[in-house]
Amino acid sequence: MIVMSDSELNALRRKKLRDLRRRLAKKDNKTKRVNADNVLNRIFRGRAWEVFKAASYQYPGAMQRIREVLVKLALTGRLNEVTGEQLYLFLKNLGLKIRLNTKINFADHGKLKSLAEKMKEDL
Repeated sequence: MIVMSDSELNALRRKKLRDLRRRLAKKDNKTKRVNADNVLNRIFRGRAWEVFKAASYQYPGAMQRIREVLVKLALTGRLNEVTGEQLYLFLKNLGLKIRLNTKINFADHGKLKSLAEKMKEDL
């Protein structure tokens, strides 16, 4: 039989409690991220996810804070819908210059051609 003093027993309890809190905090962080994506999915329209992902790649720190604010506004009902254009202009007004992949295609006799191909044909 193992005999422990009260101080040893209390120290062991505190250690187990710290470990349990640490594990719960990790679990909460994961569920918060999934819930944030679900909330944003409900309000994002059109190309909003494309703009958001490009901005997150280019400005990860700032976009984490913006994500939190957007989620908070959506949960309180102050924000119902965000299009890609609105999100782009909002980020631009904040001073974040987002570079998006842009392609211009032309329909020419039933075929899609890029701007470069169209210009080569015209010359």
